Amino acid sequence: MKKSLLRLLALTLTILLFMPAQAEERQDSCRSRVAVVLSGGGAKGMAHIGVLRVIERAGIPVDIITGTSMGALIGGLYSIGYDAATLDSLVKVQDWKTLLSDKVDVSNQSLAERDKQNTYILSRPLSITRKARNAAGGLITGINLSQLFTRLTVGYHDSIDFNNLPIPFACVATNIVDNTEYDFHNGVLSNALRASMAIPGVFTPVRQDSMVLVDGGLRNNYPADIAKRMGADIIIGVSVQSDNRTAAELKSGPDILMQIVDINCKNKFDENWDMTDIPIKVNVKGYSSASFTRAAIDTLIARGEEAAMQHWDELKALKRKLDEEGLIYKPRKTRPVPTSEELFIKIDSVCFDNIVASDRNYIVSKYKLGKGDSISVKRIEEAITTLGVNFLYTGAGYTINKSGNGYILKISAKSKRTSRINLGVRFDTEEMVALQANMSHQIKARIPVILELTGRLGKRMMARLDAQINPLHYGKIGLSYVFRHDDTNIYQRGQRDYNFTYNQHSVNLQLLSFNIRNFSVDMNVKMDFYDFHDMLSGPTSEYETLDNMHFYSYIFRLNYNSEDRWFFTTRGARFNAGYGYYTDNFIGRGDRAGLSIADFMWRMSFPLNSRFVIQPMVSGRLLFGNDIPLIMRNSIGGQLPGMYLEQQVPFAGIGHIEFVDNMLVVGQIMAQQRIMDNNYIIGRLSFGQRGEKLRDLFKLGPMTGCEIAYYYNSMFGPVGASLGYSSRTNEPYFYINLGFQF
Repeated sequence: MKKSLLRLLALTLTILLFMPAQAEERQDSCRSRVAVVLSGGGAKGMAHIGVLRVIERAGIPVDIITGTSMGALIGGLYSIGYDAATLDSLVKVQDWKTLLSDKVDVSNQSLAERDKQNTYILSRPLSITRKARNAAGGLITGINLSQLFTRLTVGYHDSIDFNNLPIPFACVATNIVDNTEYDFHNGVLSNALRASMAIPGVFTPVRQDSMVLVDGGLRNNYPADIAKRMGADIIIGVSVQSDNRTAAELKSGPDILMQIVDINCKNKFDENWDMTDIPIKVNVKGYSSASFTRAAIDTLIARGEEAAMQHWDELKALKRKLDEEGLIYKPRKTRPVPTSEELFIKIDSVCFDNIVASDRNYIVSKYKLGKGDSISVKRIEEAITTLGVNFLYTGAGYTINKSGNGYILKISAKSKRTSRINLGVRFDTEEMVALQANMSHQIKARIPVILELTGRLGKRMMARLDAQINPLHYGKIGLSYVFRHDDTNIYQRGQRDYNFTYNQHSVNLQLLSFNIRNFSVDMNVKMDFYDFHDMLSGPTSEYETLDNMHFYSYIFRLNYNSEDRWFFTTRGARFNAGYGYYTDNFIGRGDRAGLSIADFMWRMSFPLNSRFVIQPMVSGRLLFGNDIPLIMRNSIGGQLPGMYLEQQVPFAGIGHIEFVDNMLVVGQIMAQQRIMDNNYIIGRLSFGQRGEKLRDLFKLGPMTGCEIAYYYNSMFGPVGASLGYSSRTNEPYFYINLGFQF
């Protein structure tokens, strides 16, 4: 009897505890379902984040979310748990210039590949087969976007029903095979987002079954009708569609192109806009689909919030209506943004698609992708970079799908090219126009073998042939031949003193080049032959002799570089040091010891805020030996090391090359102020000490120089001008530069 009474009491308490909640849940399920619809618009779609922030502030639940293009990206991420504040932070920290290109994130590259990326303005893979040439179908493969989407959607990499996401979601793409709308309600989420954003002709389409999918804005840029079909009772809609430009505003090619795009994105727009209960139109005047600068993103998000606040009374009225219908509002648990370094997965198995066996074996061995290994997503991204940069695969990417206690890692690519070509062009007031091209070719072998041919046209002509093999995971062995023809002006205290021309033939055997991320060690044996043609003498050069000469040298170099950018550096450090022993008979110079040359450079960047950077630097070059030939003497001048001669040390205020004493140490302090997004004011102050012997280094007194410069960070490289003055030249120096250095 007592036990029966206890059971009855427990049952009664259970009913009392759970019945209100169940009633509330049942009541909440009967309330009106709210959908948020986000239009496409490229960068203008950043305004959606501001609108979502206001919706959250009003306490309105989002039951359904649909979107197109950028609206699909914002909506898709919101549907899996990223709230407005997280999305705000996420879009602001991205390097959109890299994301919207095929450039590889520098953090995943070797130092040699970073140098290429900061030398050439165009890099394209080549293939001799028509099938491979046409596989992409866009100027940009979109691999950087795909990798970002893959990382942000970890946990949703299987082919899933989007109705089962934390917020049911759908997005739109256009099938250009028959010009029809394709609505994503299931599949791999990251692929759906990538397809909805594939601007025709710009990004490679996403191929799915017999469809070729591009940006959904061509058929349905504001998918309110999809939200209705998914069961929406009330629609909050956001449009970032630009108003049509007038005839007076259609003055340039980009204006006309954007007008055509905007007009074609209005399919179904009016009828879908009419079914919207709370239509929020954001003022995007002054911004375009390509406005991905930090300042533009800040403004667009603020404008989205401002536009939503204009409908605040309507939003609060909707909240009261939902409360009356039995709303149970619970703030969502925010999904944190995973970084590639912090995100680890345990590998259950690895599979490859369209990647040859030798390349698979190399990737698995180098990046330790074995079963049971716990690996960071960063390491996977580095492996993808290697496939694209070293093995010349296009469309390389990965997916990770849950399997038991681990993940199935699938690495795939669209096609494998055998060659890549890089093109660079620059202009400066020293040597006018220069062109450089580089072509790399991979020879199919068990161990990767890369051949490279580089040619340079301009005042300094160069041809180079390299052959490299990678027998070790982090090391390579190489052989190179370099021909240089140089026409060099030498200045003495600011005045042109003499000119000489010469040909240089170099053969370099790279015994070992050891690379790990930001660090490399090189050991080389080198032969140089200098063939001097003629010399125009000046007042201080009458005793110079330029007899042909040759050297056999042994060189050791150490490099470290963690800088985030090559030119407009904002953080990181750079250090390199080297020692070379130069002979003419493998042992010494005649019956004397050979020449010894030691050099070093160290600099660090200290960001004082998001726009202002201080960068101290110290460098030097020390020559030991007798009768040091002219071509190997220390030289100073210019903004960057090795601009015109390999041994050239930069010095503010000195633009031309000036030879100085055997012992040279230079210090520099640089201040860099960013204005808006891509404009920079740069100031440099240099001071140097020199002497014929090490003990004389501080006897002559310091050289000083200063420089002020303006530069614009363009897609073609740094563009700007500088004005400098030095105590050595005692006259101002003006310099203009357009493009990357090479």
